[in-house]
Amino acid sequence: MSIEFIADIVFAASSVFALAVTLKHDMQMLQQNSYRNERYIKWLKQSGESTSMMRLTPLLVAIIALTPMGETSFYVEFIMSLMLIACAVAELRKKFKKPLVFTKRVSRLYFTELVLLLIVAGAVALCCGREPYFAGLVTSVIIALSYIATLAVNWLMKPVENHINNGFINDAKKRLAQMPGMKIVGITGSYGKTSTKHYLNRILSEKYSVLMTPGSYNTPMGVVRTVREMMQPYNDLFIVEMGAKNIGDIKEICDIVHPQMGIVTAVGAQHLESFKSIENVQRTKFELIDALPSDGFAVVNNDFEYAKNRPVGNVECVRYSVGDANAGDYRAKNIRYSAQGTSFTIEGKGKSIELTTKLVGECNISNLMAAVIMAMKLGVSDEKIKYAVYK
Repeated sequence: MSIEFIADIVFAASSVFALAVTLKHDMQMLQQNSYRNERYIKWLKQSGESTSMMRLTPLLVAIIALTPMGETSFYVEFIMSLMLIACAVAELRKKFKKPLVFTKRVSRLYFTELVLLLIVAGAVALCCGREPYFAGLVTSVIIALSYIATLAVNWLMKPVENHINNGFINDAKKRLAQMPGMKIVGITGSYGKTSTKHYLNRILSEKYSVLMTPGSYNTPMGVVRTVREMMQPYNDLFIVEMGAKNIGDIKEICDIVHPQMGIVTAVGAQHLESFKSIENVQRTKFELIDALPSDGFAVVNNDFEYAKNRPVGNVECVRYSVGDANAGDYRAKNIRYSAQGTSFTIEGKGKSIELTTKLVGECNISNLMAAVIMAMKLGVSDEKIKYAVYK
């Protein structure tokens, strides 16, 4: 076996390795954009991803490979291989706030795309002769433009994914229908929804068997997965965190779980790049409240102007405030901070409850208020609320 052929094999293998790593990154970004091509394209434009080192390095390798020096010098070929490997390793070493979750959907998309691209590279190489070398060259070009293939495969697989997802959604709906006695509480907001979810779960667990959506399972399929994989027949309450980036996202979740109660923690300037206006944020967050039945119950944070000025007429709605003593049905008063935490009193609707928490900060008081008000509505005693808030 000649050194030139070994160099060809190493070049081809390096390009395949770099392609596999690049596609993993593509899938991560596609997942973070909810598998929606329009969001992924917008992210590509804003991030400068198409001209990153991860794209330019393989393109440079392909240009070198097309020169006589690249074709005839196995030393240069080894250098090209090292460039591809270094680029891939650098990508693998990056730390992300939200790493790729290798779900079954990601696996289907990833391996479908990888196999199709390798077939294309192999077919072109067979037509050109010197198969391993030209396979490496073509694969390097593909790496530089892999985001286009990711968009195409995601589009091609959409009917398959929709069919699979609809099956999961119908199964989740069926499971929920079999538990008519279970109360479902939805929580949404531009800020504070995750903290409020955890506080409410802790308080309600003093009296009920509670299931809450874990982590960042605040999308329709995340909620469906929670129902299908984690819900038990003995659960009394289901707390559903609802995230959104576009109008209709909250409604989509509500159409699956049909909450009887809801909390809006805030309406603020989050995701304006997709919502376009604060009015659209307001409209989307209140999709939760609009979905509640007439005998339901809503809790709204009046410390945010676009929550305060949104009327609610379809359901009983109470409003709470930390910042403005006259802005809500429930107010936080006598707030005292110390090295041990925070003490405060919630007053409203003819009721007063004094609480102590190890947490500090007005935002924590606000989130605790929403949870406490909902817990009171669900019949948790003052003693149990105080104990849960302190612990």
